[in-house]
Amino acid sequence: MLRKYSNHRTNSDNIKLGSLTAFSAGMVNVISVIVFFSFTSNVTGYYAILAQEISKSNWYQVAVVLFWILLFFSGGVISNLIIIHGKGKWGGYISHAIPVFLEFVSILFVGVYLQFFYKDTLQETEFLVGALLFAMGLQNSLTASISNFAVKTTHLTGLTTDLGILVSMFTKKSNRQNRNLVDRFNLLLSILISYVFGGIVSGVFYNHFQNHTFYLVCFILLVIAFYDYYKFSKVKKIYEKRHHDLLL
Repeated sequence: MLRKYSNHRTNSDNIKLGSLTAFSAGMVNVISVIVFFSFTSNVTGYYAILAQEISKSNWYQVAVVLFWILLFFSGGVISNLIIIHGKGKWGGYISHAIPVFLEFVSILFVGVYLQFFYKDTLQETEFLVGALLFAMGLQNSLTASISNFAVKTTHLTGLTTDLGILVSMFTKKSNRQNRNLVDRFNLLLSILISYVFGGIVSGVFYNHFQNHTFYLVCFILLVIAFYDYYKFSKVKKIYEKRHHDLLL
């Protein structure tokens, strides 16, 4: 899921990556709305708010919104820098797993802060929202970079548009038999369903466990980070066993 890069990835690799990361993004977005009354999986609306606050000369609000946008942006920059410069040093899997680990740390920080230190002040809320936006910037850049821009999981605007285009294209029989178009449709649909399902799970989980929901998101990120390691270790053991049996 994280080991392969760009055109070496199969559609199955992208579906696994897209589904799990979209699930976590949906969870983060819903719980941030519940706790902070703010969306954190994308920055589209914040550009509109930025323009609005500038027009009103509300400079403090302008600074806060710009800070949020820059955190999402910096998450994307840092994630891709690690990928392109770390590949030669640590290999593909490690360089792809590091952004997931940074995302894990960011979301864990929010969960711990809410549980033990949060005083419900405006400044704290603004900072914690920024931490979640940074995490989502890391994730979106990671999935887009290693999948050759096939997978983006923190927002659904472009994805919904692409699905609409594909549905219209499938009105022609020749397109319904096009493997690339069908694979693309399956990928986008899996991301959409996972994102919505993640949001539902987050909302239900929050009703019972409150801010501990952030720890569930962290668990999902650990699954993403260590899935390939577990799979690689399992394949290696099978290979070693077969090699040992052949020698006997």
